[in-house]
Amino acid sequence: MVLEAIAKIIKVQLPAYLKRLPLPETIGGFARLTVSEWLRLLPLLGILALLGYLTIRPFLPKKKKQRDSLINLKIQKENPKVVNEIDIEDLNSTNVCYCRCWRSKTFPVCDKSHLKHNELTGDNVGPLILKKKIL
Repeated sequence: MVLEAIAKIIKVQLPAYLKRLPLPETIGGFARLTVSEWLRLLPLLGILALLGYLTIRPFLPKKKKQRDSLINLKIQKENPKVVNEIDIEDLNSTNVCYCRCWRSKTFPVCDKSHLKHNELTGDNVGPLILKKKIL
C-alpha cells in the first residue's frame, strides 16, 4: 500500500508536475518569469539545492568538536575555586612547567596533555614555565 503510493507519486504525479513547470529555454528567460511562476519553481529549486549540498558536504572542512564547555573537568571539583601556591625559592630545578589546560594527570605540573586538548578543540593553550635564575 505504501509502495503503491510512492510508485504513483514517482510515475504519475512527478512527471505531471515537471511538465507544468515554467522552465525557460535560455538563462535570460528566468528574468522574465512572473512571481507565480517562480513560486511554482521553488520546490524543485529547493530539492536541487539540497541535493547539491548533500553532494558537496563530504568535501567541506570539518569543524573541530569541543568535548565540553567546562575547562576543569575533574581537578579539585569539591573546592569552589582551585588555587595553587608555589614558592619560587622551593623550586629544585631551573625550569618547571605548570599546567594551564586542566587536563594534566600530574596537575599542577604539566604532562603535555595540552597537545591533545589543542588538537581536539582548536585551542592554543600551553604550559606556564617558571625559570629559576642561577646566581
